[in-house]
Amino acid sequence: MLLEKIKTPGLSHLSYLVGSGGQAAVIDPRRDCAIYVEKARAAGLEITHIFETHRNEDLVSGAPMLAAMTGATVLHGPNPEQPVVYAETVRNGDCFSIGQLEIRVLETPGHTDDHIAYALFDTAYPDRAVGVFTGDALFVGDVGRTDFYPERRREVAGLLYDSLQDILALGDQAIIYPAHGAGSVCGSGMAEREFSTVGHERINNPRLQITDRETFIDLKTSENHYQPPYFRLMEHLNMEGGEAPPVVMRPRNLSLKQLNDCDADHLIDIREPMAYASGHLPGSMSLPVNMLPAFAGWFIEEGQSLALVASNEEQLATAMEHLVRIAFDNVIGGYVGVVPAAAKGEKMQQTPMIDTTEVESRLNNAQNWTLLDVRDIDERNTNAIEGSQHIYVGHLNERWRELNPSRHYTLMCASGARATIAAGWLASRGFDHIDIYLGSMGAWQAMLE
Repeated sequence: MLLEKIKTPGLSHLSYLVGSGGQAAVIDPRRDCAIYVEKARAAGLEITHIFETHRNEDLVSGAPMLAAMTGATVLHGPNPEQPVVYAETVRNGDCFSIGQLEIRVLETPGHTDDHIAYALFDTAYPDRAVGVFTGDALFVGDVGRTDFYPERRREVAGLLYDSLQDILALGDQAIIYPAHGAGSVCGSGMAEREFSTVGHERINNPRLQITDRETFIDLKTSENHYQPPYFRLMEHLNMEGGEAPPVVMRPRNLSLKQLNDCDADHLIDIREPMAYASGHLPGSMSLPVNMLPAFAGWFIEEGQSLALVASNEEQLATAMEHLVRIAFDNVIGGYVGVVPAAAKGEKMQQTPMIDTTEVESRLNNAQNWTLLDVRDIDERNTNAIEGSQHIYVGHLNERWRELNPSRHYTLMCASGARATIAAGWLASRGFDHIDIYLGSMGAWQAMLE
C-alpha cells in the first residue's frame, strides 16, 4: 500500500496519492498535476480514480487536467447549484476499490454544499476505517469555515456540526487526512502538525469540545473570515474545469528596458519587505514571494498582466508556481537586479520606516497624519493602538479611494510585512506621504511591557 501526501507550499494545500495492487487514486489534486503521474509511475501504479472532497475556493483544481493525462474518472459530491462539468457525482455510501483498499463516500456538507469525506478501508481488516480524507470539514486542530453561504449561515453551520459527528463515528483509530494545513485561509486555528487521528481530535480539537449543536452554530456564525475576490474565479473554474498550466513554469527574463517597456497591468516586487522598503522601482507594489498565495488574489484581477521584480531566479520560479496555482498565468516576465540598476543610476523610490518612539510622538502631536492598521479584524479586536484607523490590507484594493493622497499615512500590522504590502499598494496608487511602523504591534506591545 502507498499513501503519500503532496503539500503545496504557500497555499498549505494537501493532496494525496493512494495506491494498491497496481492501481492508484489521487485526492484533491492541484493544477500542476504531473507530479502525481510521476510518483504513480515510479511506484508501478496506474491512476484510475480522482476524488475531490469539494469545490475548492483557494486554488485551481487539477482534477480535469489529471483526468486528461491519465484517463482516470473524476468523482465529486452532489452540487445543488449545478453539476461539476468534468466529474461524475457520488453519493453517500458509494464504494470504490483501489487494489486491496476500499474508499467509501461520506456526504459531509457544511463547508460547502458539495463536500464529501472519503473513508479509507483495508479489505483485510474491513470492520474499521484506517483513515479518512476529511477535505475542509475537519482539520488538525480546527474545523472548516462556513461563511460561503451568508444567507444560510446558521443552516450550513448546523450541517457542518452534523457532518463532523459522522466523521467522528468512524472511530478513534482513523487517521485524518485534511485538504489544508496551518497557514491556509480555509481555517483559522489549525495546528502546525499535519498528522492526527479522529480520537486525538475528539479530545483536543477546540471546536469538537462543543457538544451542543446550537452553541456550535453560534460560534461558527460569529467567526470572521475574509473572501478575496479571486475566490469567485476559483469557484467558476472548479465547476467548469480550468485549463492546463503553462508548460514552462518559469517567467521569461526581462532586461530593465524590457521591464520598463512591457506595459504590465501590475509591476510586482516579490522581494522581502525590507528590501522593497530600502529601494524599489517607481510604480511597483510589494507582494513578497511567500505572501503571494494569500494576498495576490486581493489585488490582481482575472487576465491582468504581471511583471515581477525579484532578488534571484529562484524567487521568480517560486512566484510563477504560486501564481499559476491560482490562475494568474499572464506573467510577461521577471527582472532580477534592483541593486545593480540602482548602481547604474536608475531612479528608485524608498518607503521610510519609523520606530515606536516616533509613532508615540506623532500620536500626541502630529497634524494631517493617520496611523493605519491593516491587520484582520480579530487581531484588531484583541488589541489596538488608540487613535489608529483600521482597514484590512486586502480591502485596500477598493477602499484606498476613501483615503486622502495629500495626508500622511503610517502603515502598521503585527510585524510590518502586511504593512509593507499596504504601503506598496498605496504608493502604486499615487500616495507619496507614507511610511511603515517597523515592528508594528509587536514593537508597541514590547514598549508597553
